[in-house]
Amino acid sequence: MARGRGRLTPYLMILPSGLWMAAFFLVPMVLMVSLSLQTGNLIDGFRQTFHWQNYLDGIDTYGDKFVRSLWYGFLATVACIVIAYPAAYWIAFRGGRHKSTYLFLILLPYFVSFILRTVSWKLVLTDNGPILGPLRGTVLPDDFHILDTGVAVVSGLTYNFLPFMVLPIYVALERIDHRVVEAAYDLYASRLQAFTRVILPLSLPGVFAGVIMTFVPVSSDYVNAEVLGGPQNTMIGNVIQTEYFNNSAYPMASALSFSLMAILLVGIFAYARTLGTEDVLEAAGR
Repeated sequence: MARGRGRLTPYLMILPSGLWMAAFFLVPMVLMVSLSLQTGNLIDGFRQTFHWQNYLDGIDTYGDKFVRSLWYGFLATVACIVIAYPAAYWIAFRGGRHKSTYLFLILLPYFVSFILRTVSWKLVLTDNGPILGPLRGTVLPDDFHILDTGVAVVSGLTYNFLPFMVLPIYVALERIDHRVVEAAYDLYASRLQAFTRVILPLSLPGVFAGVIMTFVPVSSDYVNAEVLGGPQNTMIGNVIQTEYFNNSAYPMASALSFSLMAILLVGIFAYARTLGTEDVLEAAGR
């Protein structure tokens, strides 16, 4: 009897999370798949007709928005790596007993609403803001502006999703045994050689996790493009939001959502294969 209970214990422990995932992820996903294949309108109702053309029409009509979203996501992810890695490295190796304080300072702005942070970033980048205001007419020409451009959107995405890159990289760097780095120096490795041959390979699991955690939400975001960009900076998230809430085109919105999901999954698998998932997992287990 006790042995039977012991066998059931692991399944009972994952039961709450399994029910949660089924109720709030699996069931909505199935409903959205069904909705993406329907035809009709909000007045006459929607009917299941297995209309696969929704997917083809979505890709054909909004293909440029998909490309722009992936491009902005790529640029923001690279920018996050460039900013996050030195910060995480300094905290992990130079932070001392104040590491928790530095991490808290990085996370502190994110206690504020996502919308408010984006609007605040808009006030910073406005033509007469604290950055461009003093420079316009002197260092910069009078007609120079950043708002309503791709630069503003990418900068907002980078700012809003930076902790998603900092924290995984910090955790990976924190796990590195300092004696391994010291051994590299004892073997006459320079600082650059110790970093490229010891620290960087051992921190790849954090970079791998950070890229996934950043690229996916960044590519599907629509708030930054709405607040910081213009009509020429529309991302696919803005299209999905418009189709669903403004046009009530639920099948098209669902089809676009699943198309974006499929593209992101393909990109993630390609990225994992290129980086070498087995090598990353092996490094993580050391």
